[in-house]
Amino acid sequence: MTSHLEHVSHPHVHGPDCGHTQVRHGDHVEYAHGGHLHREHGGHWDECEPGGHVPHEGHDHRHGEGCGHESVLHGDHVDYLHDGHRHAAHDGHWDDH
Repeated sequence: MTSHLEHVSHPHVHGPDCGHTQVRHGDHVEYAHGGHLHREHGGHWDECEPGGHVPHEGHDHRHGEGCGHESVLHGDHVDYLHDGHRHAAHDGHWDDH
């Protein structure tokens, strides 16, 4: 679940050919842009931030440079795109964003 935090003054319109990495997330697409993930919502763009701590149980794969999964800078950490999820390292495990 993500919190609803509107990205104020975001004149760029994201889309399939805008040049930013697309991340499929549930029923919508998020776009990686400037260390943020944005999604269209009700005529504006929202910041996509996790609404809680959700560990990805049973995820033995270790993400990192050269692991084969796309990485997206997200604030102060890197998310890895894997099987329709965004994974981020946290306290010795992977969180499912």
